[in-house]
Amino acid sequence: MLSIFLLGIASGFPWVMIGSVMSAWLKDAGLTRSAIGYFSAVFAVYSINFLWSPLVDRIRLPLLQALGQRRGWILLMQWLMVLGCLGLSLVDPTQTLTFAGLTALAISLSSATQDIVIDAFRIDSIPADQNEQQSTAAAMATSGWWTGYAGLGAIPFFMADLPGWQWSDIYLLLAGIMALLSIGVWVANEPKSYRENVYQQAQSRYLSAISVHKHQATLVLTAIIVAIALCITQVFAPTWFSYQTGAINLVVAGLAILAISNISRMLRQAPAQGPVAAGSTQKALAWLLVSLGEPLRDFFNRNGVKVALSLLLFVVLFKMGEAILGRMSIVFYKEIGFSNSDIGAYSKLLTWAVTIVASVTGGLLNLRIGIIKGLFVGGIVMAASNLLFALMASVGPDKTLLFVTIVVDGFTAAWGTVAFMAFISVLCNRAFTASQYALLASIGTFGRTTLGAYSGVIVDYFDGNWQIFFVLTALMVLPSLILLYLIRNKVRAIAGDRA
Repeated sequence: MLSIFLLGIASGFPWVMIGSVMSAWLKDAGLTRSAIGYFSAVFAVYSINFLWSPLVDRIRLPLLQALGQRRGWILLMQWLMVLGCLGLSLVDPTQTLTFAGLTALAISLSSATQDIVIDAFRIDSIPADQNEQQSTAAAMATSGWWTGYAGLGAIPFFMADLPGWQWSDIYLLLAGIMALLSIGVWVANEPKSYRENVYQQAQSRYLSAISVHKHQATLVLTAIIVAIALCITQVFAPTWFSYQTGAINLVVAGLAILAISNISRMLRQAPAQGPVAAGSTQKALAWLLVSLGEPLRDFFNRNGVKVALSLLLFVVLFKMGEAILGRMSIVFYKEIGFSNSDIGAYSKLLTWAVTIVASVTGGLLNLRIGIIKGLFVGGIVMAASNLLFALMASVGPDKTLLFVTIVVDGFTAAWGTVAFMAFISVLCNRAFTASQYALLASIGTFGRTTLGAYSGVIVDYFDGNWQIFFVLTALMVLPSLILLYLIRNKVRAIAGDRA
């Protein structure tokens, strides 16, 4: 649990680098609300990190094998983020905005990959026969994340108000803190895993299937690659794709279902014994299909297509309102008159303290009332807490109201997060932990990333009327709760919920 907490800190801290600190930096540099909102689109990689998560599950880093597969990947990503912060310390966003954006994107890619491995480490560290402890592990991970994001994230805002400190100096400080956080990798123990045996068995089955259906396997791999390309294109391609998101996502979903159904059919029709001598092409094709297709096929096969799609829709809707609010919270605080020190003390340090208490409390409550009720109550109170921000927008920079809002919002967000994390953790097959958890978690952050980039546009659309904006974010939770109610019995069976 200590290792999970320390790695949680390292997981939350990068959001300071390219989230709150960058928003304040760009605001002080004179960029508009819409420009700041668009700049946060670098977080979109969090919503597609499941695309390369199968490779993280399978590939061992040659130079870091002594650390083990999980810890080796974590350490590499952390030091790439250190280099990214050093790069940002050298630029002026008003003069080299493109370079700053690309560097922020590199940090985001490293952080999103680190999250894949840390989440897999957390789930793998809990024995399968002690799955009830996933709620405790989720509470520790949430406490750690907020310690990195809010606790350590307060330091830059305090330093920014000191004489002589520039934002370039702040990024040097962030690089140093990230380097220190890498010590957590050496504290952790590499969790035991049986995934190598599972992958070897799957490789044999797929080779047997490919020997009979080579052309079909090639078409399946092509469909998977096209789906991956479309997902990536939506994030990095021209603006045209932003107007076609719905249609493209339907195509991606269709290609994924087509690939899964064909893989299942191939495996059912495969001979009992694999080919005696498989060529290098067949082996490469089997390796790719096992890596990219088997985790997804396993998820749909265990849950059924209808339930699996319902689960994916729920996770994308559950925290959408909270995510969109979060992208504009720092801008909101600064616009209504709070100083950087106020933001550091209340938005960071206070949220940090509240979240640690709330995560543990929420974990205990969720264990008692059950996962379904925990998600319902968590979703409702998360939405209600957004209304306090609307009240603050009417009252102005009142520190007492800010205190109350931060306490309530921090508690409710932690409660909902612990319930959400514990739920999607128990859905994962231990052989494909990184792949399946990354799929669910990245879809869960879809609103925080892709849609969150338009948060500034929403505020500008309402001519800076923050009250309407916060009420709108509160209402965004309703579709997910309606969906959860409709599938509650099936979700209870999957999660082993007895409450």
